[in-house]
Amino acid sequence: MTQVVQQKINNDILEIKLNRPEVMNAISPQMLDELIDAFQQAQLDRSVRVIIVTGEGKGFCAGADLTTQSGPGSIQGTEGMSQLGFVYKYQERIAEAALAIHECDKPVIAAINGAAVGGGLAFALACDLRVAAKGAKFGSVFIKTGLSSCDIGVSYFLPKLINPTKAMELMLTGRIFKAEEADQLGLLNALVEPEQLREKAIEYASAIAENSEYGVWMTKKGFWNNINAPSLRHAMEIENRTQALGYFTGCMEEMMAAFSEGRTPKWRPL
Repeated sequence: MTQVVQQKINNDILEIKLNRPEVMNAISPQMLDELIDAFQQAQLDRSVRVIIVTGEGKGFCAGADLTTQSGPGSIQGTEGMSQLGFVYKYQERIAEAALAIHECDKPVIAAINGAAVGGGLAFALACDLRVAAKGAKFGSVFIKTGLSSCDIGVSYFLPKLINPTKAMELMLTGRIFKAEEADQLGLLNALVEPEQLREKAIEYASAIAENSEYGVWMTKKGFWNNINAPSLRHAMEIENRTQALGYFTGCMEEMMAAFSEGRTPKWRPL
């Protein structure tokens, strides 16, 4: 069975749905392969402007599937490896999935329909925007397995997205927290009724897709580069070069012409 389902919405929005509802979309080696492949394809598809990631059924993603025992050979390139070698390669593979989400040039919106814990939390944090349904739950539960809560990018994203002191508490305790608390912490862009979740995610995606291809691309790239900028001057240098380069796309001239003619701009593709 396909564990990641893709569907186009309004031609320029791609919905990527984790599809293991019987185990709350827990992560398997097959899911990792299909998820990475889906984002690699979306990266190359010029018609895709925005991506929505969600889960089938009642969960967004329950983290790694602990009900099945994976071993050497279940991840490509691990055939004949020791358990130590396999575990490290598996760790790299799941990290690669989070990187595929985060490093995609297209903005990614997490539509969190249920539990997003462990690796599911990591995938949600790797997205650019997060919309959650009331009733969704979150948790940095890695520590509950006897391991560190620093996993799959959580120790990078969570202190940047919310108060670092609160992030430390959530990671050290591994407690489950509800969508209402996630919203209060600033982790969410919107908290809605379950039946409104997909509509709200599409609303955000459509508003993004209305803007120029260059503008959206460079806003995402500039944002994540500058959140790690060593100084204000470094950040401004990137901004200056981005704006100067963007001038030559012709989009500004089109905006000015559209404004004077009282119409919506028709952005020139890159």
